[in-house]
Amino acid sequence: MSKAIEDFSREFYPFLHETNGQQSQDLMNELRFSLTEKARESIEVKQRFFAENRDEILAASLALARRFHRGRKLLVCGNGGSATDAQHVAVEFMHPITVGRKALPAICLNNDMAMVTAVANDVSFADVFVRQLIALANEGDALIAISTSGNSDNLLQAFRTARKMNLLTIGFAGDDGGKMKEIHDAALLDFCFIVPTSSIHRIQESHVALYHIIWDMVHTFLEHPAVLEEVATDERGSTRISKSVSSDLSV
Repeated sequence: MSKAIEDFSREFYPFLHETNGQQSQDLMNELRFSLTEKARESIEVKQRFFAENRDEILAASLALARRFHRGRKLLVCGNGGSATDAQHVAVEFMHPITVGRKALPAICLNNDMAMVTAVANDVSFADVFVRQLIALANEGDALIAISTSGNSDNLLQAFRTARKMNLLTIGFAGDDGGKMKEIHDAALLDFCFIVPTSSIHRIQESHVALYHIIWDMVHTFLEHPAVLEEVATDERGSTRISKSVSSDLSV
């Protein structure tokens, strides 16, 4: 090992060069504490987020259930780690692991890499989801777009296109919500769920819990077709669940 490499190793991985047994034990104790703190923080972030957003989550789940009830489909997209979350969402709906729950039509717009790279190369990366929405989406479908920052331009463009096509739109974001919050505040996005932390890991962990819960709530609503028909909708087809409807559900 050259001196430069060894110096780098000692600087960034000092525990690999420790010979003192007490130092190693101290390191393990620190890591045990760190592990427990990260788990505690993750739990607290999720508990706070769901307590503050539970009514809106139910409303979004009900709106999505209504779309499936009418024979519509879900489209999902994201970038990077959020792209894998988008794939996960689509698989959950298409291939439910809970016995007795029906498969629901869902398409992840990240999956066709030939299409994504063709549009990115020939037009722009900002349009990679727009072109697919134009080709695949129909009026009354739903779009979920996932971003830890809320600032992904291709997702914002997708929401604008979805709006013109009369799709139900649901955004997942983090921190302060970024530009996704801005378009929601301007009534250009039906639902926007923001995990208020700067930690990317805590945001992603909360997003996973969120789409699992939405999946569960959607199926629960689909088991109560009378509820789907009773709920009033506004011009966008967005729903606001009443307390009486919520109390009637067995979840």
